[in-house]
Amino acid sequence: MKRTREEVDATLQIAKLNAAELQPAVHCLAFGPGAGAGAGDFCLLELEPALCQQLEAGHSLVIRGDKEERAVLCSKDKTYDLKIADTSNMLLFIPGCKTPDQLKKEETHCNIIHAEIFGFSNNYWELRRCRPKLKKLKKLLMENTYEGPDSQKEKDSNHSKYTTEDLLDQIQASEEEIMAQLQVLNACEIEGYWRLLEFDYEMKLLNHVTQLVDSESWSFDKVPLNICLQELGPLEPEAMIEHCLKCYGKKYVEEGEVYFALSADKICRATAQMLLQNAVKFNLAEFQEVWQQSVPEGMTTRLDQLKGLALVDRHSRPEIIFLLKVDDLPEDSQERFNSLFSLREKWTEEDIAPYIQDLCGEKQTIGALLTKYSRSSIQNGVKVYNSRRPIS
Repeated sequence: MKRTREEVDATLQIAKLNAAELQPAVHCLAFGPGAGAGAGDFCLLELEPALCQQLEAGHSLVIRGDKEERAVLCSKDKTYDLKIADTSNMLLFIPGCKTPDQLKKEETHCNIIHAEIFGFSNNYWELRRCRPKLKKLKKLLMENTYEGPDSQKEKDSNHSKYTTEDLLDQIQASEEEIMAQLQVLNACEIEGYWRLLEFDYEMKLLNHVTQLVDSESWSFDKVPLNICLQELGPLEPEAMIEHCLKCYGKKYVEEGEVYFALSADKICRATAQMLLQNAVKFNLAEFQEVWQQSVPEGMTTRLDQLKGLALVDRHSRPEIIFLLKVDDLPEDSQERFNSLFSLREKWTEEDIAPYIQDLCGEKQTIGALLTKYSRSSIQNGVKVYNSRRPIS
């Protein structure tokens, strides 16, 4: 049976409520036949206005994660943690239910609205913006690095390769974040698959380019693409030569010709990695001398070019330098700090900053991270940071 207006007014009177102080329209709710069964078939998701607008515009939101991973929700350009939030108020699913604002716009004269409850829930999913989980991206691509068209691996079809769709299925990040990271990693698309160049092959390509620049007496700020492809095409695929120029330079067009301005910092950094990768530790003074001799003439090496790639130990005698790549450190913040403090007990902010910069959220600073995961002290007049917890 459906309630009448007289019954509603009688209920208000018993509850000692003044009808004049309430909305004129009354919703009379009743549980539908499938309300109890339907409760477990639906999830409520709380969205920020920007995500609502994306859905209303026809865009999709995607939940990503393997069975052993915590699920994340991805829009086209952002990643969010998914967490269940419990509520003491029962949340009702009422199809066609109208808010007071909607009723005012309709100017309806019907003051009794009978609505059927389709389902209910005591919790909902809430979203929290998080850093994309991109460590796995490099791990997948490192399974089968590209060593050139003539390598034995290219003739063997058993090695794993990944398309854009494959990466979207496996990486917990938005499409824009994945594509941006592929650029950071200097990945290239070869025959529809994303590949990382084997470092030795990448250095071989770079060496071809820098030798050509030297032989032609070009400026590193103005390297012509077409002549590079003509001269180096017989040695390596043209696509690989152009990819190398993109990795180590900035493309621009002048008078209809395409040129690249090569970055001295990137070339010096890559050269340092080549020298350090086969040595556990390197005498700093000797390294700096060999490093300067190894880069193209006209380029100047500086230790600040190696931030996030190598670490200098000023306390050892003689001073040493060794490879420590930020890419090889854990993705989780606490695990990252544990790893760093197990390597070195006390850090200056200048030394540790390149290894934690990528952990900062949208509005988070390096200082805030250090406050959360470390404690500071003064040592010989210099502020240093050590772990808040014992490191085994």
